[in-house]
Amino acid sequence: MSELTTAARPYARAVFEMANEAKDLAKWSETLAFMGVVAGNEDVKALLANPKMAKQAGADAFIKLCDKKLDDKAQNLVKMLAENDRLSLLPEMSVIYEALKDEAEGSIEALVTAAKKLTKAEETSIAAALKKRLGCDVKLKVSVDESLLGGAIIRAGDLVMDGSLKGRLDKMTNVMLN
Repeated sequence: MSELTTAARPYARAVFEMANEAKDLAKWSETLAFMGVVAGNEDVKALLANPKMAKQAGADAFIKLCDKKLDDKAQNLVKMLAENDRLSLLPEMSVIYEALKDEAEGSIEALVTAAKKLTKAEETSIAAALKKRLGCDVKLKVSVDESLLGGAIIRAGDLVMDGSLKGRLDKMTNVMLN
């Protein structure tokens, strides 16, 4: 996955800079998310991976699949990515773009993986604590992983906080073995 991130980052940054300059961050956010979903579709992946498909034909097929939802700039992006065999980077580009957009807007996305479904009060409490610690607005994305046994793991940017029971047991096991 890191190879995809490395390859997608310059494209995402270029789109971000263009969108930021044009004051179109939200529009490009929607456009890249849509294109990422289309490019991530298994049938589309198979179509674009076909070695008999010419680069221009792949771009044209992708644009046609998007059914007039892409403006001229987005269509040019698709053509350029197709020319460089990079249409498969669109899902990762969308993720990187969102992180750049959040940073520019003074917010961050935090991924919370909890052992059980969190209440709204728990989510609000976590968001408030993260806002205080990180000094910016926090958007939570919450998922459930019952294998954690209890607690939660929070990832926000480079910060990872493992407050799960499974994590604590793993640490204790490592201490006892060493």
